[in-house]
Amino acid sequence: MNTFSPSFVDFFAGSGLVTEGARRSCCPVWSNDICGKKANIYTANHDPRHFHLGSIEDVNGSTMPQGDIVWASFPCQDLSLAGKMGGLGASRSGLFWEWLRVLDEMPEPPKVIALENVTGLLSSNRGEDYRLLHQALRARSYKVGPMLIDARHWLPQSRPRVFVVAVHENVDTADFEEFGPSWLHPQSVTQAISSLEGSVFWSMPFPKERPKTLSEIIDWKAPVFDQAKTERLLSIIAPRHQDRLKSLPKSQRAVFPGYRRTRNGKQVLELRFDNISGCLRTAEGGSSRQFLILHKNGNWSARLITTREAARLMGAPDSYKLSANYNEAYSAMGDAVAVPVVRHLAEHLLAPLAKLSRSNADRTRKESAKIRLSA
Repeated sequence: MNTFSPSFVDFFAGSGLVTEGARRSCCPVWSNDICGKKANIYTANHDPRHFHLGSIEDVNGSTMPQGDIVWASFPCQDLSLAGKMGGLGASRSGLFWEWLRVLDEMPEPPKVIALENVTGLLSSNRGEDYRLLHQALRARSYKVGPMLIDARHWLPQSRPRVFVVAVHENVDTADFEEFGPSWLHPQSVTQAISSLEGSVFWSMPFPKERPKTLSEIIDWKAPVFDQAKTERLLSIIAPRHQDRLKSLPKSQRAVFPGYRRTRNGKQVLELRFDNISGCLRTAEGGSSRQFLILHKNGNWSARLITTREAARLMGAPDSYKLSANYNEAYSAMGDAVAVPVVRHLAEHLLAPLAKLSRSNADRTRKESAKIRLSA
C-alpha cells in the first residue's frame, strides 16, 4: 500500500491555519513568517522545530528541506481593494519575487505550488499583476490554474480568496482538470486567464456539508457592552438597517454582524442579515473590528466579536491556542486562511497532484535507468 505523504512547506505561515488545514494529508516540514506574535501562536499549536522566524529576504532556498508542495500566502496589502493597489511592484506584495528567488535556489523544484491571496490579485493593475505571476510560473515549466473559493461554502463567513495551483507541465493531470469553467472559476477568473497560455481549469468536488450559521457558533453568554455604549452603537446603524431590526419578532433570537464605515462624512454601522459574518480583517484601527448586534428575549445588546468566535469563523478547532491579547489574536485570525478551504484543496487536489508527480518522476527515473543499462 502506498503510504506516501507529501512534504509541505508553508511560506508566510502566520498563525499556522494553513498548516492546520494541510496536515491531515501532508507532512509539514518547514514554515516561516516574520511576525513574532503570529509565530508564538503557530509554535503553540504546531511543531516549533520546523518554524523559521524571519524575513523571507533572509531565507536561502538551498538550505531548506525539500517540499513536495510549497504554499505561499504572500502579503496582500498592495493587491487589496482596501489598500493603495501598488501591485506586485510594491514593497509588501512584491515579496512574491523574493519567494520566487527562494524557489529558484531550491536543489529540486517543488512538484506542486499553491499561492493564496485576495481577489484583487486577478484585477490589480488591469490584470497585469496576475499575468506577471502566471508568466513567472510558466517560465519555470509549470502549468497554472487560478481558482476563486469562498470560505462561506464551509463556514459562516464571507471570505472569497484566489488560490493559484501550479504543477510541472510534463505531468499528465487530465484527471484533475475540467474542460471549462466550474464553480471554482467565476468570470473574474476566466477573464484573468483568457489570453494566457498554459492555463488549466482545476477540478474539485463541491463541498457537501451544510455550513453552520453565525448564530450557531457564537457564544451567547459572552459579556456585552454596557447600555450606554450599546445605545451609542445602535444609534449609528444605517437607517435602512434600523428599519429591518424593528421588524424582527420579539421572540426571535438573532445576530447581526457589522462594520463601522464612513458614508457622506458620517460614521455608520452597516449590518449583514444573512446569518454569516463579514470577512474578518486585521485589527489595526477601530473600523476593522467586527461588531455583533444581538437580539435575545426581546432585548438588544452589542459587543465585539470574540477571538474564539473569530477562530471558529476561520475553521480552527476550539483547542487551537490563541494569544491572550485581543488585537494579536484577532489579527492572527483575520490575516489567515480558512482551515477547511486548505483542507479541501490539500485532500482533493494538492496531495493527489503531488503523488501523481512523484509517480511520474519515479517512472522517468526507471526508464532512464533502463536506457543506461541497455546502452
